[in-house]
Amino acid sequence: MKILLTGASGYIGKRLLPVLIENGHQVVCCVRDKNRYYPGEHLRDQIEVIEVDFLDKESLHKIPDDIDGAYYLLHSMASNTDYEKLELQCAVNFKNSINKTGAKHVIYLSGIVNEESLSRHLSSRKAVEHELTDGHYHFTTLRAGIIIGSGSASFEIIRDLVEKLPVMITPKWLNTKCQPIGISDVIQILQKAFNNERLFDQNFDIGGPDILSYKEMLLGYAKVRGLKRKIFIVPVMTPKLSSYWLYFVTNTSYKLASSLVNSMKIEVICKNNEINKILDVTPIGYEPALRKTLYNLKENDILSSWKDSWSSGVVENKFNFFQDVPSFGSFIDQRVRPIQNLEKTKDRIWKIGGENGWYYGTWLWALRGFIDKLFGGVGLRRGRTHPLHLSPGDALDFWRVLYTDKREGRLLLFAEMKLPGEAWLEFKIENNQLIQTATFRPKGITGRMYWYSVLPFHGLIFNGMISELVR
Repeated sequence: MKILLTGASGYIGKRLLPVLIENGHQVVCCVRDKNRYYPGEHLRDQIEVIEVDFLDKESLHKIPDDIDGAYYLLHSMASNTDYEKLELQCAVNFKNSINKTGAKHVIYLSGIVNEESLSRHLSSRKAVEHELTDGHYHFTTLRAGIIIGSGSASFEIIRDLVEKLPVMITPKWLNTKCQPIGISDVIQILQKAFNNERLFDQNFDIGGPDILSYKEMLLGYAKVRGLKRKIFIVPVMTPKLSSYWLYFVTNTSYKLASSLVNSMKIEVICKNNEINKILDVTPIGYEPALRKTLYNLKENDILSSWKDSWSSGVVENKFNFFQDVPSFGSFIDQRVRPIQNLEKTKDRIWKIGGENGWYYGTWLWALRGFIDKLFGGVGLRRGRTHPLHLSPGDALDFWRVLYTDKREGRLLLFAEMKLPGEAWLEFKIENNQLIQTATFRPKGITGRMYWYSVLPFHGLIFNGMISELVR
């Protein structure tokens, strides 16, 4: 069957795509920018990729008329303060576009909504569900709570808290109950649900067999990792303080932390497990899901990550524009060194950041990341999606990968830290030399003052880094 996959570059979409291909479906992937969509060479020849922005009605004519169905996997919880309006408009445009096709079945992955008093993002998803229900197709909503998998925001927050804090003073919402589900079960249910007439025009909650409080989930992770942890719950921590607590301790952004805190105050428990019987699926428990996830992390088997979403939308729709590094009106720090061993230098460049660090002045990089975090930036907490490979669009600490070609010997990064201007960092190998170029285009007098204030540190860091890369 021919399936339209929206959110193809997102956390769920990246994992669902190979499963749909494996089951013989023809998949049309909707992305906003082909230049930063890399599904993998083994999948590229088996899919059709179209550039569609569901907020841009003019782009919707690219959706094929002969599709048999679609997955709606679009969410914008952390990308904009007015995300409810954007999500609803996307849903309206999607529905109107799909109505013009031959699509028989649409599946929407939403969140569990058990209470009348919902958080902003759960209310938004419920509004989207209501809008999509009104289409000329059969519609199925699958509602999930906490998803456990390598790279998922929920799992990364749990991991950060437990790994970093032997003792936790936590807000009272840690007593809230939820029903986590492993990412492999989510993908299995999504795949099996397509075109299943027993699911038409209904909604289903999906979850694992365990109902746990967030405190029990943290202690469960500690048990699997063999760590001793103490958790004390206090009633005085406001949602804002809780958001800051998550923001500073974990890898999440403040916007996402704020949205998650508001959602975590509400129980997300499945009303029934009827869908498991219909699809013949037996979800694994919380601890087995953790063990599976930790094994995948150990084996570097990370297909997707929440960190790959753009941090603030600064360059979201200007990807190609920012690949052209400006020179006019910019400050440039360029250093050149002869390369002693080409392959070793390439390996070091393409392993840069994350747990490997930046090879020189580690404490200065950490200080810059901490300062960025204080001002609401991403800091160094995002790390890398994969410790060995880089693709355009990947997050790399407080940088974004714009261009990467190891054979050519060029890596271009764009800064997503809080800056009074725009910054690029480029590594290029030519004539057995490494050319390392830091470019900063200041914004006003503040940008110029910033450049001169950090110039001594740049001299130390950039000189030491290139020396280590070619050593």
